[in-house]
Amino acid sequence: MSKIFLFFILPILFGIITTRNAGKKNNKKLVSESTLLTEPILKSITRRIANSLGLDEIPVRIHEVKSFNGLATSEGLIFLTRGALDDFYEGRVTAEELASIIAHELGHVALGHSKRRMVDFSMQNAIRIILSLAISRLIPAIGAYIANFLTSLIAAKLSRNDEYEADAYAAALLAKSGIGIDSQINLLKKLEDLSRDNGSLPQWLMSHPKTSDRIAAIEKLREKWNAKPKKV
Repeated sequence: MSKIFLFFILPILFGIITTRNAGKKNNKKLVSESTLLTEPILKSITRRIANSLGLDEIPVRIHEVKSFNGLATSEGLIFLTRGALDDFYEGRVTAEELASIIAHELGHVALGHSKRRMVDFSMQNAIRIILSLAISRLIPAIGAYIANFLTSLIAAKLSRNDEYEADAYAAALLAKSGIGIDSQINLLKKLEDLSRDNGSLPQWLMSHPKTSDRIAAIEKLREKWNAKPKKV
C-alpha cells in the first residue's frame, strides 16, 4: 500500500498542488503586468461582441510583452499582448482581426478550456513524475527526458483539440456580432509573419494546429451555415 501511495497517489497530489499554486501566481503576475484596454476603436468593436453575448462590456487587458498573442486565464480574464496592439497601430492587423483573437479567447473561457487546463496540467505533472520514476529505473541517464517528451505529446494533442473548438466558437460569435469570419481567416493567414515563436517545432509537438487546417475547419463551418435553408 505504501508503495502505491509513493508511486501513484503522492505524484498526483504533488502535481495538483504545484499546478494550482503556479496558476494562481501566474494569474496575479499577468494582472500586475497589464493594464485595461483603452484604445477607442478596439473598445468599440469589442463592445459589439459583448452586445451579441448580452453583456455591457468585455474587459480586455493589455499584457506588457512584445510578442503577438492573446490568452485567457482560468479565472476568465482576457488578454492581448502589447505586441498585438503595436501591430494594430502599425497597420499590420485590423481591429476586426484583433477582435477575432478576443472571440477565440472567449471561446476558451466559455467552453471551460481555461479551467480544465488547470486540471490537465495537474495530471500531466503527475504523469511526468510517474513516468520519470518508472523509465529512470530502466534508463537512468535519460529517463526524465523521455518522460518529459511523452507528456509534452499528450499536452499538445489536448491543446490542439481545444484550439479547434475555440475557433468554431469564435467564428459563430464573430458572425453573430456582424464582424464576420473573414477577419478570423485573414489573421490566421498572417500568423506566420506575426508570430515569433514555435516556427521550427514539428507540427505534432506544437500546441496549436497547423494554420491551414484551422482555416479549412472554419471554411467548412461557413459552408455548413450557408447550406442551411433560410427561414421564410
